[in-house]
Amino acid sequence: MADAKVIPFDDDRSRSGGVARAARRRPSGRGTGSVSALPGQPGTSPPPEGQEEAVVVSEGTGGGGWDRRIAGGLAFLRRRVTGEYDVDEFGYDEELTDQVLMSMLRPVYEKYFRVEVKGIENIPSDGGALIVSNHSGTLPLDGLMLQVAVHDNHPAGRHLRLLAADLVFMLPVVNELARKAGHTLACAEDAERLLRQGEVVGVMPEGFKGIGKPFGERYKLQRFGRGGFVSTALRAGVPIVPCSIVGAEEIYPMIGNSKTLARLLGIPYFPITPTFPWLGPLGALPLPTKWTIQFGEPIPTDGYPVEAAEDPMLMFNLTDQVREQIQHTLYKLLVQRRSVFF
Repeated sequence: MADAKVIPFDDDRSRSGGVARAARRRPSGRGTGSVSALPGQPGTSPPPEGQEEAVVVSEGTGGGGWDRRIAGGLAFLRRRVTGEYDVDEFGYDEELTDQVLMSMLRPVYEKYFRVEVKGIENIPSDGGALIVSNHSGTLPLDGLMLQVAVHDNHPAGRHLRLLAADLVFMLPVVNELARKAGHTLACAEDAERLLRQGEVVGVMPEGFKGIGKPFGERYKLQRFGRGGFVSTALRAGVPIVPCSIVGAEEIYPMIGNSKTLARLLGIPYFPITPTFPWLGPLGALPLPTKWTIQFGEPIPTDGYPVEAAEDPMLMFNLTDQVREQIQHTLYKLLVQRRSVFF
């Protein structure tokens, strides 16, 4: 039998060698392409008589991978131009989120903040769930990183639908992007409807009190409101998953707050940090801290009767339980971390 040969994509010897190495590499199943079985192995048919055996490489490897990417990109642009894409009743555009928004956030998530995720298995593989997290960082980057964490690490590739404050939907451009990314107004009706549809919903009950607190109060949870998120979870009968984020508190150390400027601009606070506004636009660059996101054990709610959602004492107890679990995990993660930046 003649020796097997690699069919090159062009006459470049270096590229041919790269294809040969790819052919010898064991397929991982995670890439866009795969390598076919070597001739003579079980499950392959012998080549026609008189022909030399060859290693056949699928178009997902080598130069063919770029062809597929370009074709996919052109098809995506065509669908955007012609309007052949779907959005749900809340304005969520799953294709745009996966193809564009996640691709833009992923380098920040992986390379800049180097996010480490723990306990992702505590988010159910199907059905609704309410993720309740601490909120910090002066600007709400923690919500975006949380969204990437769920999308990229959950085995079922689940999408996180964040509940956002009114201000988000009052800002031009930000409003449209938030809708496209799956964010919706933080109201009980919308949250309950998403949960009943089997979505994973994220809420940060501290709100502006959390992201706008002084640096000296970092990692000290603010009030969780009146427990509206607990009532919503009880009505929908979905588990509550506590989530603790460490690293976001230090990206913009807030050492002051200009209340006069905040009132003039119509925003909850005007942060003053060691770099902003002194360095201008450069001062708006977040510090490259090392993040950890941990999802705690879910707290079930499906065992409670329907009228439990109207019981203020039960809501207070469950709210306090979630808050204490998040706070305890924050302290534990802070003790474990070696440095703010490493």
